[in-house]
Amino acid sequence: MPYVRYNSRRKVRRRGLGFAVGWHLAWALAVALAAGALVATGRLSPGVELAALAVGAVPALVGAGLALTRAQPARIIALLVWTLAAAVACQMTGGTLGPLAAWCLAPLAAAAAFRRSELLSMGAAGAVAAAALASVGTLLLPLPAPPAGAAPWLSLLSLATVAIGLGAGLVSLQGQSRRYVRVRDEAETALREVLDNQPQLLMGLYPGGRILDAYGQAPVGLDHRDFVGRNLGEMVSRDDRPAVDEALQRAVQDGSAEVAFIPIHDPQGWCVLSLRRMSSIRLVAALRDARAQRARETELEQARASAESQNAGKSRFLANMSHELRTPLNAIMGFSDIMRQRLFGPMSDRYVEYAELVHESGAHLLELINDVLDMSKIEAERFELARETFDARDAVSSVLRLMRGQADRAGIQLRGVLPAEPLEADADRRAIKQIALNLVSNALKFTPRNGAVTLTVQGSGEVLEIVVADTGVGIAPEDLERLGRPFEQAGDAGQKAAGAGLGLSLVRAFARLHGGEMTIESTVGEGTTVSVRMPVLTGPETAAEPEAAPASALSGL
Repeated sequence: MPYVRYNSRRKVRRRGLGFAVGWHLAWALAVALAAGALVATGRLSPGVELAALAVGAVPALVGAGLALTRAQPARIIALLVWTLAAAVACQMTGGTLGPLAAWCLAPLAAAAAFRRSELLSMGAAGAVAAAALASVGTLLLPLPAPPAGAAPWLSLLSLATVAIGLGAGLVSLQGQSRRYVRVRDEAETALREVLDNQPQLLMGLYPGGRILDAYGQAPVGLDHRDFVGRNLGEMVSRDDRPAVDEALQRAVQDGSAEVAFIPIHDPQGWCVLSLRRMSSIRLVAALRDARAQRARETELEQARASAESQNAGKSRFLANMSHELRTPLNAIMGFSDIMRQRLFGPMSDRYVEYAELVHESGAHLLELINDVLDMSKIEAERFELARETFDARDAVSSVLRLMRGQADRAGIQLRGVLPAEPLEADADRRAIKQIALNLVSNALKFTPRNGAVTLTVQGSGEVLEIVVADTGVGIAPEDLERLGRPFEQAGDAGQKAAGAGLGLSLVRAFARLHGGEMTIESTVGEGTTVSVRMPVLTGPETAAEPEAAPASALSGL
């Protein structure tokens, strides 16, 4: 619709431009033909009168050229030329008493020919100015008298050109005005059609809520005409009216506001009102029926609550099952330990080997169950930290001692970098140990033979930093995004079978419980570095030793 309206206006303007050029050329042609006829019939000889006619034709030619520019200043210049030319032509033929006195009205006729209503006042002023100049000349200057035979014809020429030119210009101006009115009405009709059929209800209203205009689709059960002249509060349920009134005040103060409410005619409905400030006494509002949106939000909320309930039930189930499994597992591990140590008598080496395998399998299963139990408690928000003050180096050193045998069997060099000064931490000792244990165990799983795993512990202010770096296979970017979530694993099938995918998720969870964070940096084929930072230190600022030492060479390991 805007394109159609713009195109219609362009057509009207082009017609106006063509008329102005044609009018000026017709004026010049009429003057030229009249002058030629008078000379040919002997009623006018070459002289001042013929020069006056030429002066009267000059603004017509100038105006035709300036009309082609389509610029408003060009039209103003053309009217000034008409004013001066009319005054000069009138003076050359006897002033206001001469036969060309009627040409003083030529600026007004030219203004009408431009078909711009705002130029009419300027054309009238030009006509008055031309008449005033001619009058002054009549009183102060000795003016020639035109030949008696040519005077009536010159008078007829001046009257005819002015009368016909002014009449044609006014008629054309009126026609153009009607065309503009028609274009405006068509544009207004098209705009109203668009407004009445757009999916929201658009309203103009006072800050107090009184509705002035309404266009568009009203909520179900209402018509947009039902809103005009009424107060917005009449459309809102009683409980929601304070919120709507507050939104109106906020829109006046802040420039915009949005509020949702239940319409009074439909207790099951739901509407959203968006407000914008147009002026200090006028607001514009968009009202849309949000029943479907509210239904979707309700469904999503119910689905979220159901998912949370199911997740909590799963966590409780895992916690209960893990607790029930730990009792028989402890018995299995205890009896297998007695058997492998031959506490009740000699056994064959084969049976001792089987007892050793049973004990290792039970220990591995117990470790997985403990991880599941811890993660279930964390997800159920039932895990509580047992904080105490201890030297963080002790927890890490015990992990190095525990994992040294596994590293030696795998042909991997395990190194520890610990500071010389104590790292006094206020934290859960078991959680710190579990963090280091899970990181080292994970690094050993992904590091090939003859590789290296380095465990670094250092402090900076109150931040304890545990860093485990390996020279393993690395982690692909698509796997890196998943790691840290429960039961997510990376690597090949053999590596995934070695755990439940809870190691890194427990590390992240323990770090967050201590107010810290875990970050992972990895490059495929080069290795992985996992860093855990927690604000748990209470002692003076310390740092790691610059030189790493093998785990077997550390004191007390």
